[in-house]
Amino acid sequence: MSPTRALRRRTFRSTAVLAGIAALASTLAACSSTSHSSSGQSNFVSGTGEITTVSAADRKPAPDLSGKTVDGTQTSLAAYKGKVVVVNVWGSWCAPCRLEAPNLVKVAAADQAKGVQFLGINTRDLAAANARQFEKRFAVPYPSLYDPDGNLLLRFPKGSLNAQSIPATLVIDRQGRIAGRALKALSESELNQLIDPIAAEK
Repeated sequence: MSPTRALRRRTFRSTAVLAGIAALASTLAACSSTSHSSSGQSNFVSGTGEITTVSAADRKPAPDLSGKTVDGTQTSLAAYKGKVVVVNVWGSWCAPCRLEAPNLVKVAAADQAKGVQFLGINTRDLAAANARQFEKRFAVPYPSLYDPDGNLLLRFPKGSLNAQSIPATLVIDRQGRIAGRALKALSESELNQLIDPIAAEK
């Protein structure tokens, strides 16, 4: 084999190896950035960061959200008819959920006098014990429906505001309609900005 041909072959092999390494790195990056794994890693379903509100005339009814809670009792969205209900979707495995939990707890306590009720939906926690430990750690005072398979989240009607990320927060008005949504972890200030106008409606 001539020196020129041998050099070309080595160059081709080096280029192929580098291309393969780049493709593998790209695949691993995509896998790690989409959602959490079943092994309980702290990856999460990233939201867009949008906070959306809907005028009263354009709101759609919230679906039936009911079932067993994290602590084994029963509750439902319908149980809070006539109140503004803040529905927070969370998982104990979700780092942004842990970040916003103290803010939710503070605002939930402060907004009781305004006729506002908080209701969680715990999702993708295959062991309810993990969810209970989360609630104990952050002293969560409101119930959370236990939805490990995400079935409750699929009940939101097509075209309505729905939970497209974890965490996500939805605000249901006193008529049982979806009035607002946040696809991000919220600060106390952001929670108040989302909830207060809806709570002030007559």
